[in-house]
Amino acid sequence: MSIVNRFSARALLLTGAALLPTMAVAQTVASDADAGQNAPSAQTDESQDVIVVTGQTTRDRPLITSSADITYATREDIDRRAPRSTADMLELVPGIFVEATAGEASNNYSVRGLQGGGQRFVQLEEDGMPILYGGGGADFFFQQDLTIDRLEAVKGGSSGVLTVNGAGATINFISKRPNFKEFEGAVRLTGMNYGLKRADFYYSAPLSENLAFNFGGYVQSSPGVRRNPFDYAGYRIKGSLEYRLPSGGSIRLSGRRGDIETAYYASSPYRFQNGEPTSIPGFDIQRDNIGGDAFSSINVPVSTYVSPTGYRPFRYRDGIRSFYNQARLDIDLPVSDAITLFARGRYIDYTYDFNGLFPGSGTGNAGLASAVNYLTPGANSPINSLLTLGQAAFPTATRFGIRNIRTGQVIGSNETATLNALNGNGFLQRTTLNHDRVDGRDLGINAGGRWEFESGSIKNSLTLGAMYYNVKRNQDQSATASVVNDVRNNSDVYDIVALNGANGVIGSLTDSGLVSYGDWGNGIRERKDETISLYANDEIAFGNLRIDGGIRWEQDSAVALDGRNAAAADASRRIVAANGGFEQLVPVGQGGVLTTVGSTFAGQFDVRRRKQDKIAWTVGANYLITPSLSVYGRYADGFQTNNVDPITTIKLYEAGVRYQYARIFSGSVTVFRTNFDDQNYNFANPDNPTQQQNINADLRTKGIEIDVMVRPIRWFSVDFQGVFQDPKLVNLQIDGTTQSRYAGNRPERTPAQLWTVTPAITLPNGLGEIFGRYKFIGQIFADAGNGVALPSYGVTSAGVNLNITPTLQVSFNAENIFNVVGLTEGNPRQGQTQAITDGYFYARGIVGPTYGGSVTFRF
Repeated sequence: MSIVNRFSARALLLTGAALLPTMAVAQTVASDADAGQNAPSAQTDESQDVIVVTGQTTRDRPLITSSADITYATREDIDRRAPRSTADMLELVPGIFVEATAGEASNNYSVRGLQGGGQRFVQLEEDGMPILYGGGGADFFFQQDLTIDRLEAVKGGSSGVLTVNGAGATINFISKRPNFKEFEGAVRLTGMNYGLKRADFYYSAPLSENLAFNFGGYVQSSPGVRRNPFDYAGYRIKGSLEYRLPSGGSIRLSGRRGDIETAYYASSPYRFQNGEPTSIPGFDIQRDNIGGDAFSSINVPVSTYVSPTGYRPFRYRDGIRSFYNQARLDIDLPVSDAITLFARGRYIDYTYDFNGLFPGSGTGNAGLASAVNYLTPGANSPINSLLTLGQAAFPTATRFGIRNIRTGQVIGSNETATLNALNGNGFLQRTTLNHDRVDGRDLGINAGGRWEFESGSIKNSLTLGAMYYNVKRNQDQSATASVVNDVRNNSDVYDIVALNGANGVIGSLTDSGLVSYGDWGNGIRERKDETISLYANDEIAFGNLRIDGGIRWEQDSAVALDGRNAAAADASRRIVAANGGFEQLVPVGQGGVLTTVGSTFAGQFDVRRRKQDKIAWTVGANYLITPSLSVYGRYADGFQTNNVDPITTIKLYEAGVRYQYARIFSGSVTVFRTNFDDQNYNFANPDNPTQQQNINADLRTKGIEIDVMVRPIRWFSVDFQGVFQDPKLVNLQIDGTTQSRYAGNRPERTPAQLWTVTPAITLPNGLGEIFGRYKFIGQIFADAGNGVALPSYGVTSAGVNLNITPTLQVSFNAENIFNVVGLTEGNPRQGQTQAITDGYFYARGIVGPTYGGSVTFRF
């Protein structure tokens, strides 16, 4: 779609496009004319545009009259962004801070000043229902493809009433509906310079006058955006069958399935020079990847209650494997001109098997040291406790050394020149192997009705409904262990060995490079939630004044089961007294000087049960000053359930103005204040990574959001989206003790500025468009102590879409053209008071330039 049509869509959106309710009522067929495509996005004939906006329950309500902060992005907007992950698409929503540096999945996003590093208070939905009840982890099981028609988002406002666990924002991906009029289809082939190969497809056709279907998805293969010897493959497919009722309603049965592997990236070591992050010699931070062949498959000792063999494999070659099946039923039933009933239900069973590397976890900067220090007993060695055990096990040893597991090369601690030249930097590091598998199921139902009334200048729309969710998650994060490896792309893992005077190996302190077991506890847990919500949302208009109000009560019956460590010796299980507790001996034949598996799950659980309830509510108003100018205000009080942990709350205040002037200008400005109370999460104690410390804090944020498009001439436009905010920590506690030194600090991984400028040129004769994009991320702090400031950065991108024929489109895009270094987080597993040590620091950053394109054929 050209920029002209894109602008027309936004202008029409502000001046009176017919809206259909989503969220509580998902999508309702507006008329027989619209039933084929479920309110298609902007078309050439503006009078045919029908636009759905998430967050409202009144039929035919223009956005300019809304009292919620709403964002709308067409299929063309999504394609222009050329997202490599679901998180990339969230950058289309002003006010959402995205840390899209993990790869295709497991990225972080936050809203309106909430600290980064999570996915709380932001609910991802597909066709008006959460992908997962809790919100977190949704990007494992959703990725855009040609079946998605558009993105709709609402921040604050009614979001906390009309969905669960989305009080900060709801991002709703709306699917294409089956075509009842004619056959349609599309095929898209995509390739990127880093090795991505992907094929998308979509097909829809009527089966009879009132029955139609659609089907689509993609298959792909990709090593990920960083250098990687492994290629990850998979597919996602989705289809639906829809029947139009004689009354004008519909029944739609749909399903989707996915089985895909993706790469994952965590922190990497950086060198800081004059306050700017740069590469360590021998390791290109813009492209390189610590992971590789040496981490392909490593057996880690674990409790036999977890695995009868006593081993659990870590397989970097598998990356993250996400597998799911979902079935869904949607019913819309008009009872009369004034009353419509609806029911939505979906069931998903899923698994993700996560194999991720975490360099610098727990040990932090202290784990990044010279190879000479590593092998020299004493306080400067990051593995001194292991060397102490080695001295006891091999009393005749003259010195220690490293043995490359891949090549077998042995280097003794006396070969300092060779060690200092290792990979051009002389460093070794500690890297944690995190194998985390979750098996879950998630049943969700949303049913209710809408009653509309009109008398003179008064119009009222009342929606009543109930939601039910029943969810369960079994987690196995056992066998989290660490190895010693070097600092380079596709790094090597080393055994620590005891040497004689001639540097001959007389014994090994490690096995497969493993220097610790059970680093993050026994890792066995289960969570269950059964919740019911009752809600009501009323929207009433008195001429140009509209007043909205909504309320939702939710009750959560939650159960938490946490694996219990062994509490007594058990000869049959080879559990012995060790390290101040009871641990299982490593399997017979396991080499090295470590004799036990660390924290040992003993087959029993500590069980916590808690029933909690909470009310979310909101009230807002909008006044239409002229047909092109309106003002609005909104207050919302929402919450996030946390299983058996206390419910966390959020209060949002906002006021805004919307204005459009012909085809030259359209936009909105919103001022907001957000109070997040009792934000609670755990982090690793940097002195003892097996211990988790609890942080609890209140956050206060005030700011302004801007979303403006200016089009001074017909063929040129500039789109600006941004947020400028001042988030602060209040009443921060660590393990229940108030920490006054944090008061007034900025929450970790939260920028004060975040904005994007997108200029575009429309080519003549409908040939297509050329566009650019500049994204600016302000300075963030890596820790709540604000000890490490990660510098601001700006990323420049560009692209072109060419319509070769009416059915053939070619697109090309390039990201980070100028090879900017940008860090989205520090090392969150180091603790809340981080520092740069000797000019080095762990962080996770964006990649260097990437480019590629696609060819789309529509038929």
